[in-house]
Amino acid sequence: MSNQHTATPGLAIFERLAPLGYPLIRITAGLMLMPHGAQKLFGWFGGYGLEATGQFFEGSLGMSPGILFALLAGLVEFFGGLALVLGLLTRPAALAVTFMLGVALTVHTANGFFWTNGGIEYPLLWAMTAFGIFLRGGDRFSLDARLGLRI
Repeated sequence: MSNQHTATPGLAIFERLAPLGYPLIRITAGLMLMPHGAQKLFGWFGGYGLEATGQFFEGSLGMSPGILFALLAGLVEFFGGLALVLGLLTRPAALAVTFMLGVALTVHTANGFFWTNGGIEYPLLWAMTAFGIFLRGGDRFSLDARLGLRI
């Protein structure tokens, strides 16, 4: 089968636009992660910065040393998100995001499923999105493809 499209056949406009669907998901996921990392690392967008976030991680979540966990989460969210946007080192970045969200799932499990109660719904959705990106990689509209990176 020579056709590389995996979209359901339909109107010609959908056939033409289908290759943009995956980059749209990858780029949006990255853009959604970056502000969360900026909150933790830099205190931007109403965040508390690294020190206060570290205190929260340690004092409220029991993650010690809190500053290290806050730093790791912030780095993964900000720079991993940026990597997803660019499609650069996409698989390693997506795997790091998946792992970080797996840790977040353990924090939210006690609150049940629904995000309205602080449950796992939101981190699970984003973990599965990141894992899907890990499986597929940067794809053709990425710096990975442009640079010939096959990771």
